[in-house]
Amino acid sequence: MDAQTKAVLEGISTATLTTVLLKKGLRNVWMRGTKPLREGQPRIVGRAFTLRFVPAREDLATPESWSSPISTRAAIEDMPEGCIAVVDAMGCLDAGIFGDILCARMAKKGVAALVTDGVVRDKAGVLGTGLPVWCDGAAAPPSVAGLTFVAWQQPIGCGGVAVFPDDVVVVDQDGAVLIPQALLAQVVEIAEEQERLENWIMGEVENGATLPGLYPPNAENKARYEASKK
Repeated sequence: MDAQTKAVLEGISTATLTTVLLKKGLRNVWMRGTKPLREGQPRIVGRAFTLRFVPAREDLATPESWSSPISTRAAIEDMPEGCIAVVDAMGCLDAGIFGDILCARMAKKGVAALVTDGVVRDKAGVLGTGLPVWCDGAAAPPSVAGLTFVAWQQPIGCGGVAVFPDDVVVVDQDGAVLIPQALLAQVVEIAEEQERLENWIMGEVENGATLPGLYPPNAENKARYEASKK
């Protein structure tokens, strides 16, 4: 992702992005259960690096599996700097997918953020690593108590949203939103204008304007808005 595109998206809320994507016909782009583990984090933008869990199977979901070539440890070593790790944990809330040591390694590698519809463990330790995390809470048991790790960099479902490797993810205080990589340029162009328009509308509301004909703007207010840009 070029620096200009990233900078533009860092200035656009996930709420605005969902509106823009709705106009493009995409309704299912907000990942359910993805809440910031720490309040007050800045908006983050990155390419998705996907990881996938399936339900635990006793012969596979064992502590020994953590040393397997197919493991969360191996996946983390493949993560490029600046990516956002998006993990399909199937909404499992009683087994933490990552703890402080794994998150510390991700932070050391320059991973931008971790997003999952599951939970983490060692919450205090994870917060201490500084890695920005969006998840559905915390749980003490390890991942193998409820999940089996099977793959990375494959299409996944996270929070009910289809995520493909290298799709773009934007996270802020409202959660995580996906932008399909094929639509990135279009979405950025429309979203920048949408954010500008909504800021103008907010200014009008603060000055006492009524909503009918303003939000959304009628022809008269559209003309006023266009004039304001000049």
